[in-house]
Amino acid sequence: MHTMWKGSISFGLVNIPVKLHAAIEDKDIKFRSLHKKCHTPIKYEKVCPNCEMEISNDEIVKAYEYTKGKYVVIEEEDFAKLDKEMEDRAVEILDFVKITDIDPIYFNRSYYLSPNDGGVKAYALLRKALQETEKVGIAKIMIRSKEQLAVIRVYDNTLVMETIHYPDEVRKANDVPNVPSVNEVLKKELDTAILLIDQLTSQFEPEKYKDEYRESVLTLIEAKRTGDETVRQETKDKPNNVMDLMAALQASIDRTKPEKLEQKEGKTIKKRKTVTRTKINA
Repeated sequence: MHTMWKGSISFGLVNIPVKLHAAIEDKDIKFRSLHKKCHTPIKYEKVCPNCEMEISNDEIVKAYEYTKGKYVVIEEEDFAKLDKEMEDRAVEILDFVKITDIDPIYFNRSYYLSPNDGGVKAYALLRKALQETEKVGIAKIMIRSKEQLAVIRVYDNTLVMETIHYPDEVRKANDVPNVPSVNEVLKKELDTAILLIDQLTSQFEPEKYKDEYRESVLTLIEAKRTGDETVRQETKDKPNNVMDLMAALQASIDRTKPEKLEQKEGKTIKKRKTVTRTKINA
């Protein structure tokens, strides 16, 4: 499993060297955009609309738009300085709380934590302590130039770090429009709804849930592939330099033909006039 980050977890005087691994695998089906006519992949070029020209990555800078049309440019060395100040910080557990105190809306992304060299004993100690107390740790970590708030918990005998949103990143539920504030529900309707919920209540078994749409798309793709319903990108023959040279030479010859013909016809007419005059003089 690929290591994304190396560092340590600390709580009190305990320090645990760890490695970070992505726990989630993106299973989305990726599609390419092709030109319908020739099935060539479409390019998405970076163009400056003001200069009306394509630009390269080294001509692009990052900036914060503090008001409409006005920006503060942040140079790469500015980011490098900030990253350097933060990179040596350990994942410090700030608090221990019950996981039921955290609403699922805060959870973002999951990572597995494995012990690094010399960290096996301390890793096992933290895992056991979390299991016995039924608590999770609240910590901070720097990932890809962003300070993340995180939860450290136990999952299937492995420490897992779940990044969570900061409170100011979660929009207020009160801002959602058209939400009824008063429960005007008949008791008979409520009893029926509760009965239905009870009948559908079971143990959570994640293996029984599948992404049926993704499986249908994959089945469709395979059916088209095996049924020879595939397309190929049209390719143009690359011009041969020798042929290009010959074509250029031939074009030059063709271009000069009318001029030479005119010059030749002019000389012939002039010669005929001279002969005619000679005969007259004779």
